[in-house]
Parts: sequence; structure tokens; C-alpha cells
Amino acid sequence: MTANREAVLGILSGLDDPVGGTPITEAGIVKALTVNDGSVRFVMEVSASHADAYTGIKNAAEAQIGALDGVTSVSIVMTAHSTAKAPPDLKSSRRAEPAGPERIPGVDRIIAVASGKGGVGKSTVASNLACALAAEGRRVGLLDADVYGPSQPRMLGVSGRPASPDGKIILPMRNFGVTMMSLGLMANDDQAVVWRGPMLMGALQQMLTQVQWGALDVLIVDLPPGTGDVQMTLAQKSHLNGAIIVSTPQDIALLDARKGIDMFNQLGTPLIGMIENMSTHICSACGHEEHLFGHGGVAAEAAKLGVPLLAEIPLHIDIRVAADGGAPIVVSKPDSPPAAAFRAIAQNLIAMDCA
Repeated sequence: MTANREAVLGILSGLDDPVGGTPITEAGIVKALTVNDGSVRFVMEVSASHADAYTGIKNAAEAQIGALDGVTSVSIVMTAHSTAKAPPDLKSSRRAEPAGPERIPGVDRIIAVASGKGGVGKSTVASNLACALAAEGRRVGLLDADVYGPSQPRMLGVSGRPASPDGKIILPMRNFGVTMMSLGLMANDDQAVVWRGPMLMGALQQMLTQVQWGALDVLIVDLPPGTGDVQMTLAQKSHLNGAIIVSTPQDIALLDARKGIDMFNQLGTPLIGMIENMSTHICSACGHEEHLFGHGGVAAEAAKLGVPLLAEIPLHIDIRVAADGGAPIVVSKPDSPPAAAFRAIAQNLIAMDCA
């Protein structure tokens, strides 16, 4: 049998849900199925309390699909939205400290999205970039490492607590083709995270190494603003392939952005490029263009450093509305000019072999 979507669905329809007894295609377990150039990928959204029972189904699906003519690879990520078991306590769990940078199994590249100061739209850029890369066919993960102000659950429209079948491995959430993990999923919306540095570093390492990320082409890490413990831990404990700096064009933002750039230079992390956010504003009433925060400052800084200016993102109300509504503008209005700017960043990163 030749590999195509119908052939794959035919195999999956012959595999019964070990809990409900119906074919897994009818039980709604199979999500985001793609068959492209011999590569078969999909997600199995299962009940965390029965995760062990689905392992045999996953293995059978991999073996039978892999036997189809023309199939070169099969990638099945098993994830859950169930709250049957709580995830491990990130504050109290203990694990051996690695001697140096660790590779995350299955993750090809890690890119940090950073800023020198808060309020420049770094998290908005990270969520839209992740969705744009997913739309380009990349297997994408998004780690919300902004532990004091996690916003990715809201921006990606994800809620609920991640499950942990064995109290160690954490099953991430998934939406819009992006596999996502955030500390915000483990705390109430109005609950402050009052942690010192060692607790932050331990939580970050657990989210990197104990989350079942599956096979990813790229993991985007949304860092907190500044140059603190989280940034240092990520650079020193993981194989970080590069960083993207987000800044508005105003001088105050660029002062702090330069400190972030210097931090990555000291940590030996390559700078992939810079993004000028809130670059320009077009009046919706008259069409007049205004540069509310100045213009060209990030471009000049990128030229000075000899790194690419990846994009100039406009200040547009649709970007804000989309983020607050739980569907980034790349998803909610994919044909809009702001969405095109984010898609261009994704395409440039792919062309640069960074994602």
C-alpha cells in the first residue's frame, strides 16, 4: 500500500481505543495528522490516567505506518489535556545537576527570544513566531520561561494543568500546531511566583528535560526580560543554538537591549538577529504613518553588530486583540500585513538554517 493520508487513516481506524473500545480515529485521539514526502506526523491526545495503555497503540501505529511504501519517517507525539494526575512539584523535586549543557532528546534546535526590558512585545513575538514556523511545516515547541509573568497560555488559548502519568514526566499542552509548556499552567492566574534564584533554575531545568517534548525541529524559549538567573541557566545548561533580541526603536529600550546582547556574548551564545517591534503605526482613520517610539534604532544597532534585522513589526491593534483572545494574529488573521511580517521572520530563519 502506498503512503498517503487515506492509507494512514485506514491503518489508524483499525486500532481500537484501549479505554473506549472504538477506533482511535473515531475517539478523537488522533490530531494534526500530516503526510508529506514520506514523513508521517500526528499527535495522540490521550487520558493521562491511561497513558500506559496507549503506549502499545502508539507502537503498533508506528510499526504499521512505517511498513507502508514510501514512508521514510513516523513521528507520533503523545500528549494530554487531562488533569487526572498533578504534575510534579517544580519547587520541591530534586534531580542531579548536569555537569554541562544537556541536549533535550528529540529537540534539534533551541532558540531564545529575549529582551533587555519588559513591555517591548517579546512574548507576542515568541508566540507568533512559533505559530508561523508551525505553519511552515516545522515541528515547533514553545517554552514559556518568563516565570514571573507567564503569558503564553493566554496567548495560545491553552488552559488546564499539564498531567504527569508517573509523577516525573510532564505531558505538554498543544494548540495551533505548537507544543507548549509554561509555569503559568501550574499556578492560578492571580498567584504570584515568589521564588529565589535556585528555585527558578531548578524549575527551568525540569521544564527543559522532564517535559515530553517529542520530536521537534525547534524549541522557542520565551525568556523573561533582563539578564538574570533564567537566562544564565538556559545558556549554561542547554545546547542553545542562538538568541533573537526584541526591542522597540526608542533609545531607552535599546540601552537595555544592548545589555542583553552583551550577556549572550559573555555566555557564548550566537546572536541570530534583532527584531524592531512597534516600529510604526498607521492611523486606521486617515492612513497617516507615525513612528511613536522613533524609527530605525534597532536597524542601526543590528548593522553595528553585523547581525540581520529580521523584521520591523508594526504597532497594530489587531496584534494585541489576537493575543488577548488566545489566537495569535498569524493564526487568527493569517493574510493580514502584521501576520505577513511574522511569517517573513519564520521563512528567514528557515532559510538561515536556524529553525
